[in-house]
Amino acid sequence: MNSDNVRSKAIFALGLVFGIGLMAGEKGYFGDIWRLYSEDIIYLAQQHLVLVLVSSGLAIMVGVPVGIFLSRDRVQRYSETVLQVFNIGTTIPTLAILALSITLLGIGFTPAVFGLWIATLLPIVRNTFQGLREVPAHLKEAATGMGMKPLHILRSVELPNALYVIFAGIRTAVAVNVGTVPLAFLIGGGGLGELIFTGIDLNDMQMLLAGAIPVAALSMLADYILARAQFWLIPRGVNPLRQ
Repeated sequence: MNSDNVRSKAIFALGLVFGIGLMAGEKGYFGDIWRLYSEDIIYLAQQHLVLVLVSSGLAIMVGVPVGIFLSRDRVQRYSETVLQVFNIGTTIPTLAILALSITLLGIGFTPAVFGLWIATLLPIVRNTFQGLREVPAHLKEAATGMGMKPLHILRSVELPNALYVIFAGIRTAVAVNVGTVPLAFLIGGGGLGELIFTGIDLNDMQMLLAGAIPVAALSMLADYILARAQFWLIPRGVNPLRQ
C-alpha cells in the first residue's frame, strides 16, 4: 500500500480518536471537558472553519495562478526573486504578520483573514511552480509538435501532470492554516483560540484542552479529506497513489 495512503488513514484514525476522546462518556476527564464547553466548542469551531475556508480559498485562488505565471519561460529569471517575496509569509513570525494586519485593517475578521492568507500562500505558489517546471520536456515538445498552442499545452499536458504536486502544496497550506487560526483570536478574529488563550490566562487546563484538541482533530481531518480528494480527483495515469 502506498505510504501516503497509509499516512492519510493514520491521520484520520488519530483525528477520530481525538474526537471520540473529547465527546465520549458522561464520566472521565474528556467527558467533563465536553459537558462544560460543548456549546463553546461548537460555536467557536464554526468560526474557526469559516476563517480556514475563507483564507485558504483566497490563498488557492491567488497562489495557483501566480505559480502558473512564474513557471512560464519568459519570467523564469525573475521567479526565484518573487518566490522569496512570498517566503516572507513563512519566515516572519505569524504574530508579526497579524500585527501588520492590525496596522493596515484594524481588528476583527478581515485582518485575521488577511494575515492567514499571507501565511498560507507560499506552499501553494511554490508547489504549483515546481510541479509545472518538473513536467518532462519531451511531453511539452510532443504537444508542440502536434500543433497545440501554449494555453492548450498548459491545460491538457502541464496541469494534469503537475496536479499531484499542486495538491500536496494545498494540503500543507490548509493543515498549517488550521493550526495557525487560533492566533486570530488575538486580533479579534474569533475561533478556537479563544478557549486556548483564555485557558492559558486562567491556568485552566480543561479550557485549554477544549480548544486545543478540536484544533488538532480539525487539522487531521482536513488533511485526510484533502488526501482523499487528491486520490480520487487526480487521473490514474498521473497519480502515483493509484498506480
